[in-house]
Amino acid sequence: LFLFPAERSNLAGVRHILLVLSGKGGVGKSTISTELALSLRHSGKKVGILDVDLCGPSIPHMFRVQDNDVHQCDSGWVPVFVDQDKSISLMSIGFLLEKPDDAVVWRGPKKNALIKQFVADVAWGDLDFLIVDTPPGTSDEHISTVEALRPYKPIGAILVTTPQAVSVGDVRRELTFCKKTGLPVLGIVENMSGFVCPHCSECTNIFSKGGGEELAKYAGVPFLGCVPLDPQLSQSLEEGRDFIQEFPKSSAFPALAHIAQQILDGTSQQSS
Repeated sequence: LFLFPAERSNLAGVRHILLVLSGKGGVGKSTISTELALSLRHSGKKVGILDVDLCGPSIPHMFRVQDNDVHQCDSGWVPVFVDQDKSISLMSIGFLLEKPDDAVVWRGPKKNALIKQFVADVAWGDLDFLIVDTPPGTSDEHISTVEALRPYKPIGAILVTTPQAVSVGDVRRELTFCKKTGLPVLGIVENMSGFVCPHCSECTNIFSKGGGEELAKYAGVPFLGCVPLDPQLSQSLEEGRDFIQEFPKSSAFPALAHIAQQILDGTSQQSS
């Protein structure tokens, strides 16, 4: 059996790979990926984010590194580091576009080839976690990603939904995708779950509430928590700031910290 040495060596130092999925766009997959990475970093972990949302690569902007370039080394592409400690590293098609407003107008085979190249040719080094931020849906990009990562045994997927029935229905299809592809589901996150007024702390359910938790019960998978709408969270993502460090009193902070802690607890149980 012939193994590709570059593939084996580039992910050999990655301890845990997890995917962030949703059947629907605009539910906050990139937000959850970003905040999970920051939470894990504050727990002392080294984290990489692989952004395979080829048509809407927002991860570079959320870390304020969208103007950085990707360089080559002997073992492939060097990811873009967010800080001097190199505790968070990123790879995205956003770093490869000549202009930030260029559209990726590609057919499936070209997208699939780039995803395989991202998996094989990025020199991540040693990481505790590699978070894969995916596009909406259950299309060929998802199949390519899961197939390319399968030899490295991803620990599973986090599914993101918003509370309303339309979103929950689309995420139900994502559960079917995970089942068909043999990808374990680590749990469901309900994002944009109510708006907490910064003045009186009253929570208003702008969409509805509880759809994510009901879906988790129905599917028999863990419910990881609700993340409320928070202007401070939106602002920090727009400006590429570290929400976990700057806004510990925000109502979204404990929810995000709790999600990260459940992932840490789950992986420590697997290791022991």
